[in-house]
Amino acid sequence: MSERAPLIRADRVTKRYGSFTAVDTVSLDVFPGEIVGLLGANGAGKTTLIKNLLGLTVPTEGAVIAFGRLPDRATRGRLGYVPQGLGLWPTLTVAENISFASAAFQAETPTLEPALAAVRGRLVGEIGLGLQRQLAFTIALAHHPELLVLDEPTSGVEPLARARLWDTVHDQADQGVGVLVTTHYMQEAQQCDRLVLMSHGKAVAAGSERDIIGNTTACEVDTPHWAAAFAALDEAGLPVTLNGRRVRLADTPSDTIIRALHGAHITADVREVPATVEEKMTVIDRAATPA
Repeated sequence: MSERAPLIRADRVTKRYGSFTAVDTVSLDVFPGEIVGLLGANGAGKTTLIKNLLGLTVPTEGAVIAFGRLPDRATRGRLGYVPQGLGLWPTLTVAENISFASAAFQAETPTLEPALAAVRGRLVGEIGLGLQRQLAFTIALAHHPELLVLDEPTSGVEPLARARLWDTVHDQADQGVGVLVTTHYMQEAQQCDRLVLMSHGKAVAAGSERDIIGNTTACEVDTPHWAAAFAALDEAGLPVTLNGRRVRLADTPSDTIIRALHGAHITADVREVPATVEEKMTVIDRAATPA
């Protein structure tokens, strides 16, 4: 992959708003045919970085190179973008939204999937979120972009619709389109070829899921009194999370967990397990947050 030129590259990009630094010396690139996941909590700087990559805002420091040049109108015509707010006009019909976007990109009007074709005459504000997201994808792909930038593309969508949207993402990557995607769903990290983790405006880890987790482990607490265990561990200030009814703590010694449970008169088995990407992010965020 290093032998090919990236479709887009951020080189030590910093973006400040007054005294606030939203993005702090972040570097990343996206190559043809790969899916890069940009992960981080709300406020980590993901959307601000994307706006810099798209040329919607200009970095305070550093540089963005898109298709071998600085972002401009021509480079924006070579990418497809699905923003968090979807970028649709709710008071126009589905057909009118598609017609406007196709004209803007001088593209042919795309053939609609049956579900969208069935509502082509309805106002976008009157159709469900799943169909709105499907419409946003259709519009973003209408001009056959070389790079697809997706900011929380499946947020609020039910699991089946989310899976179908990811099928579309993989189909595009298989055709050589580069994809940059932000997501809050940690299981979607497994859909990406490479990950970049952001915390407090910085890129704090990059690589595959295994690279990022590294040797970080977690402990799983097995007890029928899982709710009481969660409350006790949270009260003790430990980084406790809940996966179903499984109480988990990342990067926390088992004896520390056992002491906290014994102090609350809770009996449990505690075993060490591999950490998840979400738990690694929790560890990173806790380390970066001032006491």
